[in-house]
Amino acid sequence: MRGKPRSTLLVPVLLLILLPFSLPSAGAAAAADGKPVVTLSKSQAGTGGSITVSGSGWRSRTLLMLLVCGQATPARGVVGGTNSCANADGRAVTTDAEGRFSRALPVTEPPVPCPCVVHVATATGAKAQADAMFQVAGHPVEPLPAQTGGGRLSVLTDTRLDGSGSLLTWFGAPPSRTLAFTVGNVGTAAVKDPVFQVGTAHGVFAPQWDDRQWHGTLGPGEKARVELPVELTAGAHGDYTVSLKYGGKVLAEQPWGVGRPWGVTLFWILLCLVVPAAVFRVGLAVVDRVRPRHAARRPARATRPARAPRRGRRRGTAAPPPRPAPPTPNTTLPWFSPETGPGGPAGRLSAPHEDHPTSPTSPTTPGRKGST
Repeated sequence: MRGKPRSTLLVPVLLLILLPFSLPSAGAAAAADGKPVVTLSKSQAGTGGSITVSGSGWRSRTLLMLLVCGQATPARGVVGGTNSCANADGRAVTTDAEGRFSRALPVTEPPVPCPCVVHVATATGAKAQADAMFQVAGHPVEPLPAQTGGGRLSVLTDTRLDGSGSLLTWFGAPPSRTLAFTVGNVGTAAVKDPVFQVGTAHGVFAPQWDDRQWHGTLGPGEKARVELPVELTAGAHGDYTVSLKYGGKVLAEQPWGVGRPWGVTLFWILLCLVVPAAVFRVGLAVVDRVRPRHAARRPARATRPARAPRRGRRRGTAAPPPRPAPPTPNTTLPWFSPETGPGGPAGRLSAPHEDHPTSPTSPTTPGRKGST
């Protein structure tokens, strides 16, 4: 029997060589499905080292957070939420125009035991996340908490924040809303009085969780409308994210834009204007009270003679002549008599006779001439 041609034998060999390159990997398959992918340069490293985290299939120009988290697997996610991650040593990265990124991440022990993952999630916009298995060398490993069988709650649709601000919120009162959503029991047992966790996060910070209990019973396949109160601190403003978690799993997230309390700003502006004005007025009052008061020396006003009342006169008539001033009384010194005074008759060299024509006491008659 003749041997087979060499070309026939080379075909299977080439197929075996090219087969690993032709099979799509898990990351490539996830990228083909439109899901984000995360790959690590190392699957294990010790504390103090660093690894390179790469990703693809993300939205372009999106801010991502990279964290090392414990008690997590890619299948179940991070059981305890971001509270199980090393948040202080996380890193942020922005994807390029094609949705790719590459960033160095320091290796830090998470606050809970492993199994651990490198958790990558969007910080803003629509929610998207991906996990990659990672082992922190020297960190304890414990099995994940068993999933409780029976009832399982899931948020269906129509998650929103109801409510609006008030005048008090404009002046710095705590903003409050109501987180309303429809929840359904997709398990096989009833769920009675479930306790949800509502978290509020400002920007890229980790959310602060508060327990909210809903009173009621949900049987298998049933759904109900749930409303939970949400409240921020006084004076809060900016972009917030309200998250809903049940059973260690985040069920929904809702953005919340809180306006700035401009009433507080107006109050401080008025305070800066009123307080200096009040201090200035008080200072003027103090200076006016403290300064010495001297009696003003004013010259005595000369007494003016009383004016005679004006008599009414008709138009065209001449005004009456002014009255003569009253004669000034002749005051004489006490040691002179009217007859012996310097201006009296006894003081003259020669006293005129009454019949003398030049006597000042005798009236001058017209037509009569005196002797010279």
